[in-house]
Amino acid sequence: METIRSFEQVLRQAQSLPAITAAVAAADDHEVLEAVLEAKERQIADFLLFGDEARIRDWAESRGLDLKDITVSHQPDPVIACRDAVRAVREGQADVVMKGMVQSSDFLRAILNKETGLRGKKVLSHVAVFEVPGYDRLIHVTDPALNLAPELKEKVQILENAIDLCHSLGLTEPRVAVLGAVEVINPNMPPTLDAAVLTQMNRRGQIRGAIIDGPFALDNAVSVASARHKKIDSPVGGKADVLLVPDIEAGNILYKSMVYFAKAKIGALVLGASVPVVLTSRADSHEAKLHSIALAVLEADRMR
Repeated sequence: METIRSFEQVLRQAQSLPAITAAVAAADDHEVLEAVLEAKERQIADFLLFGDEARIRDWAESRGLDLKDITVSHQPDPVIACRDAVRAVREGQADVVMKGMVQSSDFLRAILNKETGLRGKKVLSHVAVFEVPGYDRLIHVTDPALNLAPELKEKVQILENAIDLCHSLGLTEPRVAVLGAVEVINPNMPPTLDAAVLTQMNRRGQIRGAIIDGPFALDNAVSVASARHKKIDSPVGGKADVLLVPDIEAGNILYKSMVYFAKAKIGALVLGASVPVVLTSRADSHEAKLHSIALAVLEADRMR
């Protein structure tokens, strides 16, 4: 498999794989439905929709779109729709679960339920994938949405989740930069200490499948010129594929800066559950949701 460097390649690769079925919770939203119908048209995925059936069908009819071959289950309560979508995955009717017009907390509660959810062996973490103008590769940012202030043991699993996704995209040994405010170890700055430990764990084979180094400030993680100027001798310096942020505040700000300032294309998944989870912001465009569905197809194929 070639290394995937753009979302156009992600979509093409997803089209070449066996279609998955995605269970969509609270699907009565026009951006969600546009993404669903485009993914269906491209033969990327099939869908089970859970939501207000009248709203779903009215919107489709108003746009002249055909919902044939898509199962719509009427459930106007978004919380119950989340449970129904998760149940469809547990019962083998679907391979992926996707968030629609519902609060993330309600959606994740259904996934994390110990008895009826989709808990995996690792911590759940969010990976946002960006196609940034001017860069020759996809940039993965983790975790900008779920883990508030992860401790070292959680960061290990967050990294492992992101590395798995990179492998799904043909990156056999992604370069991972552990971010902080500075590129030197400072005992008064805990993120730099975590970066040093994660780097050593990678060198000793405790975290595999990637090249990890840090701490890095953002500039010398993504700019070769900046890394050279600061005399950073590292295979990751300026060439990072994955950016591990120290906490949710840093991650959220970086995420939104990518979208609004850099005009980056985006897709995102939650990993660590028993199946890939498509979780995008309710404000995200249908294009972002389509990219996320395609990423889920690739990740589901790797997990199989």
